[in-house]
Amino acid sequence: MTDLSFYKNKRVFLTGHTGFKGAWLSKILTMAGAQVTGYALEPPTDPNLFSMIGVADKIDSVIGDIRDYDKLKTVFDAARPEIVLHLAAQPIVLTSYAQPRYTYETNVMGTVNLLECVRQSDAVKSVLNVTTDKVYKNNEWRWGYRENEPLDGYDPYSNSKSCSELVTHSYKSSFFDAQGVAVSTARAGNVIGGGDFAENRIIPDCVRAAMAGTPIRVRNPNSTRPYQHVLEPLAVYLMIAAKQYENPDDQGYYNVGPNESDCLTTGQLAGIFCDLWGGGQTYETVQKDGPHEANFLKLDCSLVKSVFGWQPVWTARQAVEKTVEWAKVYAAGGDTAAKAEEQIKEFFGI
Repeated sequence: MTDLSFYKNKRVFLTGHTGFKGAWLSKILTMAGAQVTGYALEPPTDPNLFSMIGVADKIDSVIGDIRDYDKLKTVFDAARPEIVLHLAAQPIVLTSYAQPRYTYETNVMGTVNLLECVRQSDAVKSVLNVTTDKVYKNNEWRWGYRENEPLDGYDPYSNSKSCSELVTHSYKSSFFDAQGVAVSTARAGNVIGGGDFAENRIIPDCVRAAMAGTPIRVRNPNSTRPYQHVLEPLAVYLMIAAKQYENPDDQGYYNVGPNESDCLTTGQLAGIFCDLWGGGQTYETVQKDGPHEANFLKLDCSLVKSVFGWQPVWTARQAVEKTVEWAKVYAAGGDTAAKAEEQIKEFFGI
């Protein structure tokens, strides 16, 4: 289990703090007593979790574009972080087809800009770049990809994150090893949880349909993905950043995903959601209409388990259950920040 007490009074620079993962991570870090500087665009959706989760006045929240190096460096230098967590990205596959240049500028040059800030800092000790399970060359294998598999994402999003990985590897070899800065990447699977309002994601689509009283429309019911609750990878990110801060030998490139038994098809996930939501909620398959997306994707997470002794906390069904719990509080106009805090305390055992 990740020891959150490590983060008390630590200076943390978090990019992408206004996004879905970033908002949850901001909440965890503030609960842990960290001094957080967040750098991100305005929240990407309306409504959005960042505005609901009760952290905006507890961190130094800076609205800025990761592509704007001068502004980023000014904020970074003022913060003098010890730990850097890089989550800022254009994260949607379908969006990357519509806006490939923006996707590459954000996901590749944004990473370069941040690592340049780190390179010129004398305060940073630990850096984690969050990429994706989609960085691998996808051969539609039935087994999980390992960290030594070739990186070659197909679509602009996946490929840009592959490039972000390679940029990180180069900065590590060229600069950070000599500077004594520990750096890792984390290749996480598909995350679900309360407060995701993004378009073209299965669980947000499920919640919107359930609240509207309409069937859920599923494009690719047979696509297999490593679904996990958002708190699972966030706990691993914090664990890696803390462990390598104390022992640079722990730095590396790590897959972060569920156990193989929790790799579900999209149809199975939608079915679990319908069961837990209740009220006769159903889903229907619609004609797939859109560009290429991988059909089968699993991660082999043996490395992170071996190095850190990590195991997932919640099963896929529990992950959907927690998501439904949060969504029902939201649908009823309840205290979503309190529900998030309750789930964080339950997950981390605090």
